[in-house]
Amino acid sequence: MASMAEILPFTARGTRPLLRAAQQRRQLVRIWRDGMERGSFCGYVGAVGREFVLMWVLGDHLDWDGMLALRLRDITEVEAPDKHAGFLEKALRLKRIEPRWPSTFALDDAVGVVASAVREADIVGVHVDGEAESEICYIGQVLDVDDDGFNMQEVSPDAEWLNEPSWFGWDELSSISFHDPYAEALLQVAGAPPPLAGDGDSDCRMR
Repeated sequence: MASMAEILPFTARGTRPLLRAAQQRRQLVRIWRDGMERGSFCGYVGAVGREFVLMWVLGDHLDWDGMLALRLRDITEVEAPDKHAGFLEKALRLKRIEPRWPSTFALDDAVGVVASAVREADIVGVHVDGEAESEICYIGQVLDVDDDGFNMQEVSPDAEWLNEPSWFGWDELSSISFHDPYAEALLQVAGAPPPLAGDGDSDCRMR
């Protein structure tokens, strides 16, 4: 049996039961995705689906850093519980911070993940596969979906809305974030998005 502090590499199939156990035990976990980004994610597991896991993310300043749905197959290591869980959980209790979860959130495929995130938040972070297995993030509002992917109106790092939609395929979505403080600050500064170029008075936004 693995020791409490041991970090275990898993396949997607092996990761799923480990994360479900952490969810049931309300354990603070740490997740690595080698090649996707530097560092790791720390947080609580809210639900585990066929292809994605929903996490409540703990930020570097010991505060809530939003929600994140991660593709299971990208996870390379899991530490459950996090080796610093004792300290981190005490800090969260002192700050009176505790996880709150959506009543429902689909995690079996990318289509369900996007639809669920859009129901939960006015702005989302769409993370897609980039070159050399790295991950690229785009922030904005999802406009509409089709069988192959979805359109999104992006907001720039300067809080300026783009006037043409960006399209993303379902198979390239590696994760989606929502209630992220940075994305919500962009939305607050940018305000409501303007009509897309050529849209006129039409409104194709998801509701």
